[in-house]
Amino acid sequence: MGRKRNRKPLLENIEIVKLAAEGKAIAKVDDKVVFVTNVIPGDVVDVQVTKKRKSYMEGHPVVFHKYSDLRVDAFCEHFGICGGCKWQNLPYEEQLNFKQQEVLDNLSRIGKIDLPEANPILPSAKTEFYRNKLEFTFSNKRYLTFDEINSTEEIERTPALGFHVPRLFDKVVDINKCHLQAEPSNAIRLAIKEYAFANDLSFFDIRAQEGFLRTLIIRTSTTGDVMAIVVFYHEDVEKREGLMAHIAEKFPEITSLLYIINEKANDTITDQDVILYKGEDHIFEQMEDLKFKIGPKSFYQTNSEQAYELYSKTREFANIQKDEVVYDLYTGTGTIANFVARQAKKVIGIEYVPEAIEDAKLNSEINGIDNTAFFAGDMKNVLNAEFIAEHGHPDMMIVDPPRAGMHADVVETILQAAPNRIVYVSCNSATQARDLEMMDHAYKVTKIQAVDMFPHTHHVENIVLMEKR
Repeated sequence: MGRKRNRKPLLENIEIVKLAAEGKAIAKVDDKVVFVTNVIPGDVVDVQVTKKRKSYMEGHPVVFHKYSDLRVDAFCEHFGICGGCKWQNLPYEEQLNFKQQEVLDNLSRIGKIDLPEANPILPSAKTEFYRNKLEFTFSNKRYLTFDEINSTEEIERTPALGFHVPRLFDKVVDINKCHLQAEPSNAIRLAIKEYAFANDLSFFDIRAQEGFLRTLIIRTSTTGDVMAIVVFYHEDVEKREGLMAHIAEKFPEITSLLYIINEKANDTITDQDVILYKGEDHIFEQMEDLKFKIGPKSFYQTNSEQAYELYSKTREFANIQKDEVVYDLYTGTGTIANFVARQAKKVIGIEYVPEAIEDAKLNSEINGIDNTAFFAGDMKNVLNAEFIAEHGHPDMMIVDPPRAGMHADVVETILQAAPNRIVYVSCNSATQARDLEMMDHAYKVTKIQAVDMFPHTHHVENIVLMEKR
């Protein structure tokens, strides 16, 4: 006898009461928390439950009985489908309020530490067209919305060039206009799609692992440089040359035109050869009088103008003196290290990715900075007592770890090194709070600054200054 299928309930006339993490919102039903997507506080909806657990449920709205007074019209035609910019229907000021509160809640509830009064969150000057990098995916079948699937009309399943649907690895939303990156981003993407249709270039089928066009990466910078990288699944010289020549002719403003032949099962390019078709193999970004070289695999903060505000506030919190040795942990391509180097005696940068360290060294060289040193390796292995003895005791540290935060061994080494000050930059205030709690007996949090890098999303950066007790 087969197992009885557990039908998911439909919750009717549910009021959304507050925002939650990861772009979701919260309702309460019989003292149980319900996480709901694509709604804001004040909406009254029927919710189709998609996940049911003992202590909570998850679902999406199927009927709106009342729209929140807070609600504003989304400016993007793809809102609610592509999965990005989930808070377009929420006024920007409300987005900022929630992000600020989320940071403070995480630091106090998870970190369980005494906090000073926080500075007001720094808003982004641009709330549209603020990203300097986007990656688009080719798919042989565009994603169909629920309305299209349920329609009685015949719907054409054309290929797509756009973004993956959240949690559906093989579904791609065809994008007409994206409001995240300034032109010529949209124009390049649409021109490539038009050429592909006209010349019968096949789009990738991720399940069958076949097709010609795979991904498109576009990078722009405040200097006016533009990089375009076309990733093909296999080589076809005639077809590839035709497309690349078309892009080069139609968009002379592209300063770096590259391509990759990626025959792997996944889309990552870190282990792939990048081939220059036209122009330079890099672009430049500028911050104050510093120039940063960005290659096709380089990491750089994706909101260039707000990155400057983030780094400026980090430098302000650090308050580096001319005789001080600074350690920059998780240095990436050395952007922060080079940004603060002129205030310090010496800056030591450590990063896991060897290619990033080479970029960091090059950026020091380009800017005539001679008081930096960069080292590649796993942080918990590189940063030890022997390393500190060789390269000098840190008077202060800047740490900017990935979302997972710092390894406990790294925290222990920092405590043993005992710098006078630590500036902790984080893209995840929950893991930041956990790390702060581990250091609370030795360091007191004296300043807090949230920075909004990604308007219309739930993501927020946070800077904390810790001073030795």
